[in-house]
Amino acid sequence: MATGRTHRPATRSRGIPEATVARLPLYLRALTALSERSVPTVSSEELAAAAGVNSAKLRKDFSYLGSYGTRGVGYDVEYLVYQISRELGLTQDWPVVIVGIGNLGAALANYGGFASRGFRVAALIDADPAMAGKPVAGIPVQHTDELESIIQDNGVSIGVIATPAGAAQQVCDRLVAAGVTSILNFAPTVLSVPDGVDVRKVDLSIELQILAFHEQRKAGEESTADTAAAAPAATRRQSATDQGPDGDVPAVMPA
Repeated sequence: MATGRTHRPATRSRGIPEATVARLPLYLRALTALSERSVPTVSSEELAAAAGVNSAKLRKDFSYLGSYGTRGVGYDVEYLVYQISRELGLTQDWPVVIVGIGNLGAALANYGGFASRGFRVAALIDADPAMAGKPVAGIPVQHTDELESIIQDNGVSIGVIATPAGAAQQVCDRLVAAGVTSILNFAPTVLSVPDGVDVRKVDLSIELQILAFHEQRKAGEESTADTAAAAPAATRRQSATDQGPDGDVPAVMPA
């Protein structure tokens, strides 16, 4: 099986927009669920609903892959799973190192979704000497002094940073210098990387803050709706005082 060193996904060379690339994993997750239920075909409307997008956007995204489905039949589920997996580079082995084996790093190490999606945790690395040799998810933790040799020996091109914010940039620099070209950053800080290195940031606190914004907005809308619902009676009472003896609003009299 090929490793992450021997091949890079062709999405950029084929001109697939980044927004489409970001939606491909959503389609793949929905398709995998259909495949597990032995569903042979799916319409664009059904798949779009399962992925949380509109069907027109889905059809546009799939056109970049050269997949247009069959009128009256839909898309072949198994073929789409293969096609999207290939486009994302998931039909090969991607060795990954996780640096920072605290609570979050340990949780990531125990996540079973990596192996099923083409990612192999090649090593767990931590700066704490007391952690060295301790097994996490069946993998012994190695000290950061060995980081460069681990990356070289395993042909690693993807690194996961789960360290405290203060250590993240130094770890990032060492990963890049050792040959890592893609980084998934869980540390609550912005990393500086050279051209040619891709960084994806996952910040749970930011996601919660965005949800808090939406909750606050929904609460404000409900309050406004309650006020509007109570307003008609008061408005009717006010209107009655403004009406003339026959129920008509009196004309404005000249001064």
